[in-house]
Amino acid sequence: MSEPVNTKKITIALDAMGGDFAPKNEIEGAILAYKEKPAGSDFEIIFVGDENKINPELAGKVTYGLKYTIVHTSEVITMSDDPVAALKSKRGSSLYVAAEIHAKGQADAFVSAGNTGAMLSISTTLLGRIKGVTRPTIGTFMPTVNDTPVFLLDVGATVDMKARFLYEFAEMGNIYAKQFIGIENPRIGLLNIGEEPTKGTDVLKETYTLLQKADLNFIGNIEGRDILMGAADVVVCDGFTGNVVLKFAESFTGILKSKVKNYAYKNMINKLRVALMAPTLRSILSDFDYQNYGGVPLLGVNGVVIIGHGKSSPKAVKNMIIRSQEFIKNDVNSKIEKALEPKNVT
Repeated sequence: MSEPVNTKKITIALDAMGGDFAPKNEIEGAILAYKEKPAGSDFEIIFVGDENKINPELAGKVTYGLKYTIVHTSEVITMSDDPVAALKSKRGSSLYVAAEIHAKGQADAFVSAGNTGAMLSISTTLLGRIKGVTRPTIGTFMPTVNDTPVFLLDVGATVDMKARFLYEFAEMGNIYAKQFIGIENPRIGLLNIGEEPTKGTDVLKETYTLLQKADLNFIGNIEGRDILMGAADVVVCDGFTGNVVLKFAESFTGILKSKVKNYAYKNMINKLRVALMAPTLRSILSDFDYQNYGGVPLLGVNGVVIIGHGKSSPKAVKNMIIRSQEFIKNDVNSKIEKALEPKNVT
């Protein structure tokens, strides 16, 4: 006899004005997510934003039965807004109101492709932190030479680092990798300028000692060249370094495409070679496409927050929504709290 299917409906507060192409891509992404939802799953969307822009985008679209409501807001937090100032002065913005809806329990998750700094400050303020978490962190998947990606964190949430923060990041990354990569005992690497325990700053040396004592599969220091080689399943670093690594990796696909195009333009033989290679190149480069991962989680807050790229396409928004549902179903936050129960870590 088969197991009963869990059909609990999930409600997602979607910042409809957050991305560069809002609200068009947010609406199309939500519809796409509903159209492609797996059997037995169900969700509804709260579109938060300017109804005078949302309604025309919805008009005439086939929604495939998507249930939604619109919460009107007239303000928008732009990418150039200071996160702290926005927290205080733009409480009527789509980003703030969507986070507030989640904080009040009227939605199970909050999703936005808006200002990352504002999402971090507003989410942390309204939702609070999970017990045991000192600093929330942003993590992201990156492709490797293997069949599985690497989970890199922090990629921009915290620049000024302490060993305690990095230890917590490792614990949270360990849980997230278990749930979303499906690895039983993820290898944890500490990003450093050398493999030896004596390398790096005082913070990194102290972190090394903490991770050695932790109940984790800590493999030691790894270097930048090891990330895409898949030397570890989870790579821990400060937010400044992680953001530089992420932005550098994001440029790779564009550079490679430009190189291939320039090569093809040289002569007809080269064009034919590129044409023959095109399907293979598309397949390989798909691993570097952020759209396939959708958004990145804000780990450590007492809620479910998925942060998207400002240029998120409908496909990326769709995957952000899917990621938020997976986060809820895997009960990630309770597992983080359990992992960070009081220990002898200072």
